Amino acid sequence: MHLAIFGNKFPQMNTLLHQVILHVLRPLIRILHRKGIAFGEFSQLARKVYVEMAEEALLGNGEKATSSRIAITTGLTRKEVAQLRHTGAGNVVTAARYNRGVRVIGGWLNDPDFNTADGQAAELALHGSGQSFEQLVCRYSGDMPCRAMLRELVQSGVVTATPDGKVQLLTDAYIPQGHEDEKLSILAADVSLLINTIDHNLQAASHARRFQRKVSYDNLPVGVLDQFQQMVNQDGMALLVKFNNWLAQHDRDRNPDAGGQGRMRAGVGIYYFEEPVIPPADTEDKGNRT
Repeated sequence: MHLAIFGNKFPQMNTLLHQVILHVLRPLIRILHRKGIAFGEFSQLARKVYVEMAEEALLGNGEKATSSRIAITTGLTRKEVAQLRHTGAGNVVTAARYNRGVRVIGGWLNDPDFNTADGQAAELALHGSGQSFEQLVCRYSGDMPCRAMLRELVQSGVVTATPDGKVQLLTDAYIPQGHEDEKLSILAADVSLLINTIDHNLQAASHARRFQRKVSYDNLPVGVLDQFQQMVNQDGMALLVKFNNWLAQHDRDRNPDAGGQGRMRAGVGIYYFEEPVIPPADTEDKGNRT
């Protein structure tokens, strides 16, 4: 119904691509609205990104990225383009603390200096020059204080501090529990990576497409969701740990002997989703029959 209304008012909106844009924007705008980002602010950011992408495309094609050329390809005025090209990025959400936490957990799982004899994450003393949490954080977290990292990981339910002053790893999964900005950094990183993969697959030849798969059904009873989510948590984490162990062997920060040329980022993301299905009005009765 909503698309029909838009179609009546703006005929050009009734296209597949515009429907895709609306579908992608809705969850993002929901977050922005909740965070108090007004449309004008979002519009300014969108304009800046349009300018950046137009400049990138022109340079990639060997053309001069003048403000006039960018204005033509974006529909903005030359004056707007010139202003946006000299506007800073503003307060960009970074994933620094999230990445530090991931690196610490990864080092704990894969670095023999912090493993038991059978290759498991060892129980660590909090402080000390040997096999200690302090040394783990120093090696994998840069300048973040040991106590701050411990507090973050305890709040996240990843580690526990024992009464005798030891630190134990409870789970491989790290999700920040501190300020919401740290969680938003995951949005910035993960959503852009997924869209970049989709964009690559839209343009690449079939043999060069990246793995992008999803499984879902749309007539599931509510009662089975807890069981399915537990299955995803268990099997999904097991698969991610397998991938993590392989990647750690080839990452030169973790394994300086890995060698090789260039510097690339690669990985795999797994996420669980659920949402209610609202049948169209003309099929609602049929959809409710069992």
